[in-house]
Amino acid sequence: MSKSANSTRENPNQLRTDLANRLYFKLYQCANMLHKTGTKAVEAQGLTTQQWAVMGALSRPESAQGMGMGDLARYLLMSRQNLTGLLSRMEAAGYVHSVPDPADKRSRLVQLTEAGQQVWQHDAAESIGRYYEQALEGFSSNDMVHTLHYLLKLLDNMKAIDARQNAGKEES
Repeated sequence: MSKSANSTRENPNQLRTDLANRLYFKLYQCANMLHKTGTKAVEAQGLTTQQWAVMGALSRPESAQGMGMGDLARYLLMSRQNLTGLLSRMEAAGYVHSVPDPADKRSRLVQLTEAGQQVWQHDAAESIGRYYEQALEGFSSNDMVHTLHYLLKLLDNMKAIDARQNAGKEES
């Protein structure tokens, strides 16, 4: 019997820890491969995976009038600081712009420009579709539903951790 099998029998929590380590490492590897291969999939359109995510967020029907910086940062689960730099590069490329928020003139909404919509809807859509098909090869619709379910469950748990970690910072 292997040493790890013995330690799992002696300590049942070790199996859960070993599985958790493997799971999180695979998620880390998937995130890195998404960034690497996803960026290559849309490089002909001059995009990165981060820009792809922003364009996807801004192209949703509920974002037709634009999104505030805070809302967009929360939706993408990224810091406002990182988002600001990303949006600056996208604005320089002509993909996004900001407009006054009609509900609060002091605030601004981020929107896709016509050029950004063109890139998203026409130029990148085909490349992204091909990428999805290749990355999800061998996945049935049922597999995708189950994967999405578990990723959402994991994300909810991590958001709860984040809220607890930030609760102490707000009280300080």
